[in-house]
Amino acid sequence: MQVLLNISLLKGFFFFFLEKDTSFMELQNLTGVSQFFLLGLSEDPELQPLLFELFLSIYLITVCGNLLIIMAVSSDPRLHNPMYFFLYNLSLADIGFISTTIPKMLVNIHTQSKSITYVGCLMQASFTYLFAGLDCMFLTVMAYDRLVAICHPLHYTIIMNPRHCGLLVFVSFLVSILDSQLHISMVSQLTFCSDVEIPSFFCDPPQLLNLACSDTSTYTILMYFFGAIFGGVPVSGILYSYIRIISSILRVSSSGGRYKAFSTCGSHLSVVFLFYGTGIGVYLSSSISSSARKGAIASVMYTVVTPMLNPFIYSLRNRDIKRALRRLLSRTT
Repeated sequence: MQVLLNISLLKGFFFFFLEKDTSFMELQNLTGVSQFFLLGLSEDPELQPLLFELFLSIYLITVCGNLLIIMAVSSDPRLHNPMYFFLYNLSLADIGFISTTIPKMLVNIHTQSKSITYVGCLMQASFTYLFAGLDCMFLTVMAYDRLVAICHPLHYTIIMNPRHCGLLVFVSFLVSILDSQLHISMVSQLTFCSDVEIPSFFCDPPQLLNLACSDTSTYTILMYFFGAIFGGVPVSGILYSYIRIISSILRVSSSGGRYKAFSTCGSHLSVVFLFYGTGIGVYLSSSISSSARKGAIASVMYTVVTPMLNPFIYSLRNRDIKRALRRLLSRTT
């Protein structure tokens, strides 16, 4: 299953770059600017070294934590099952998610430069939507996996076979690519004035809409429409899965059986609440507050903090992962 995922990801990224590079270079001549300026989280010079050290530490912790999950799942045959296969892919998506924004932020702080090219900004926004979409889809697929495991335990190995799991990952990747392409195709049709300053540490398409010189009413409606589809469908799938799961668990007579069933869903539920809770909170705060800088600080929660905490949630609440990590560390030492 991992080989199938790697092949599909390589093919997807190859065609993604092939199409994006040509379209981005053509679109660069249609707008009034060649670069944007990322204002970051603070313009105070005294805070820049502190921000650099803080986000560098967060980035290293996130990458190392998710890599440990990937290595533990890959090296331990006991974890070669659908649940941990999807966790493997979620960790890959989290590494890509945080690598899309933080390295550029660290480079800008280190070089004391705020600029990002027009092409680079669109690519960063595209990858942000891609990996955020992958997180949404993988969390939905993991909820479906728990639904089958709890509600149909006798048919679990038949339903969640390697081919089906690989297909779910491949479809998740295609849906995320489609979501990313649709959002960026809308942003690429906008025209911008000179010296565009983005009050954030990464290129966020909703903020780009606010900074455009052209009429954005149609694009705003379309962006929220596509966001409702690509965000609402996964959320509905997760809610439906857990309604079925809870109803099945409540029919279990023994308290030990109910506890065991709930414990298998605890880590996933924690990640779901963390990811969607911070994401919804960011957009609610941005709509209530008039300060764009406060919205940028709030966006740190779901773009940076959530990928960092996912490995800790799964490793601290999951005995199989802790055993696999101990065996992995004992072999390396």
